[in-house]
Amino acid sequence: MEMASTAPPQPAQAPIAAPLPRITIQFCTQCKWMLRAAYYAQELLSTFSLSIGEVALQPSTGGTFIVTIYHQHTPSTTSSSPSAAAAETTAQSTVLWDRKTDGGFPETKDLKRRVRDVIEPGRNLGHVDRDHHRDDVQETTQEAAAAPALSSSAAAAAAAAAGKQDARQEDESQKNASSGIVCEDCA
Repeated sequence: MEMASTAPPQPAQAPIAAPLPRITIQFCTQCKWMLRAAYYAQELLSTFSLSIGEVALQPSTGGTFIVTIYHQHTPSTTSSSPSAAAAETTAQSTVLWDRKTDGGFPETKDLKRRVRDVIEPGRNLGHVDRDHHRDDVQETTQEAAAAPALSSSAAAAAAAAAGKQDARQEDESQKNASSGIVCEDCA
């Protein structure tokens, strides 16, 4: 009696299509930034819910903390054919935040605004937008240039806030150094 030899089934090969928009948060494992990355992912999923196709955490090294969004981009065409426009739709990546170029980590509300500006520019984020007027950016810049210097109490409050931020960053650096695992870009 002969046994029929059966080869194991070959997996079907097909391109993997990630749901768009897709947000990736690349974080340094040596700096122990996974919890921070997970927090941002949770905040984005809570705010945008089904408007986001996926949020992915990508471990890396070298002090990286980069938030990138991959979204559909349809170039403006003069063609009136919808099928031609659909054929030209491509995935585009946009870096929303890079710790090394933007300096530190984003405030949650700033990251939410940047995501919103890419995927739903007309959306109101409620309390996140309360003190932020996208249309009045130019007016605010002009008013700030014409405004007199800060009062002494306002200047003292600003200095105290800056001091607290510096202290937090120093504490975080000491915590990373005490763990014995610090990459050269973490400081």
